[in-house]
Amino acid sequence: MPAPSDKTIHHILVLEPDTEGHPREWLEHLVAFAAVPQRRLTLSLVVAPEMGDHLTASLPSGLDGKVRIVALRPYERWLCTRRFLTLAAFARWWVMRRYLRRTGAQAGHFLSFDHMCLPLALGLGMGGRPVSGILFRPSVHYADWTVGRASRGEKLRDLRKVLLYRLTLLNRSVRTVLSLDPYFPDHARGRYRHGDKVQAIPDPAYPQANESPSTTARSSANHVGFVLFGYLTERKGLLVLLDALSLVDPVVASRIAITIAGRIEPALHDRVQERVQRIRAQRPDLVLRLDDRWLPADELDALVAGSQVVLAPYQRFVGSSGVLLWAAQAGLPLLTQDYGLLGRLVRDHKLGLTTDTMDPASLAASIERMVTTGPHTFVDPVAARSFVRSRTPDAFASAVVRSLQCGEHAAESAL
Repeated sequence: MPAPSDKTIHHILVLEPDTEGHPREWLEHLVAFAAVPQRRLTLSLVVAPEMGDHLTASLPSGLDGKVRIVALRPYERWLCTRRFLTLAAFARWWVMRRYLRRTGAQAGHFLSFDHMCLPLALGLGMGGRPVSGILFRPSVHYADWTVGRASRGEKLRDLRKVLLYRLTLLNRSVRTVLSLDPYFPDHARGRYRHGDKVQAIPDPAYPQANESPSTTARSSANHVGFVLFGYLTERKGLLVLLDALSLVDPVVASRIAITIAGRIEPALHDRVQERVQRIRAQRPDLVLRLDDRWLPADELDALVAGSQVVLAPYQRFVGSSGVLLWAAQAGLPLLTQDYGLLGRLVRDHKLGLTTDTMDPASLAASIERMVTTGPHTFVDPVAARSFVRSRTPDAFASAVVRSLQCGEHAAESAL
């Protein structure tokens, strides 16, 4: 059944098979947005069973069917989360079509849109219904303002993305592509046909105030407290950070207290433990706390509030990171890569210090600089407050809904 001709979409299906990273927080923001009584909006959330259980348990009362939780079947979830990304992309396209038909939703939204570009670039439709999605990792415009030369692999990656973006924007089912990179929409409008479909969306990683006492080492006046948190993978720079700590001058190291908190990728456990033992032997005065578990938002808020520097030593990471918003909201400097979107946002908005995080020696020198100079000198509190002011959960959810609320002409013009 095709989408109705009414320009207003009242029933949106959101598909998200993953449970790591942003999905939990983003889905909670969408639920809160839909729960406002004055809004004529119904959400069907098609999610992993464990995510469905979490959302169901936390649903506010009085929704009157405005939010419907639909658990993916095991084989659907399995297909949608394969490491073979081409298979996962086509599976998500198929699952979206299937549940649009089953739920009667007027439109669909992919919380993770990057890999959907392949099936959509091939012209596959959605049964007459429009879709939108959030693009995490546009990188084709990095060459315009990134210092240093791109590798051969990065050039090939971006050539492939250019082709996919051009074709995806021609797909009549694609109503809007929401970009977490605020610099990409202008790039797309200037270079791609129907580039005006690309719109910016604020990253809603926006921690709420928490008065809980901090558990980090900031309470010690003799130490500068650093914190690294999140789902910790090699690409997030965990191993390079530990290597850098071994290179920090012993005198400076005696003034450092670092907390590493979050689930560590299982494949890294042995190498992390080996490096931690080496640091404790070589830099016994450096305070190092390791907390290998998923932390709820209130604990993360207290963790950040009790620190003086937030670390994001990513390894040529493409895209946005909620860690930046946590640091800016707390008025703390972020120490991160000089590459890509993260590096540019930090430089443009005076949110911290960027460095070559691929090089342990460079990262160690930057850590020393922050300790000896004083972390507060690397962040502009006024600029940080301005940066986070419009990046709220409500602004995020509103952008998702608006991405599907334009008239039918937007889709028809792409024929």
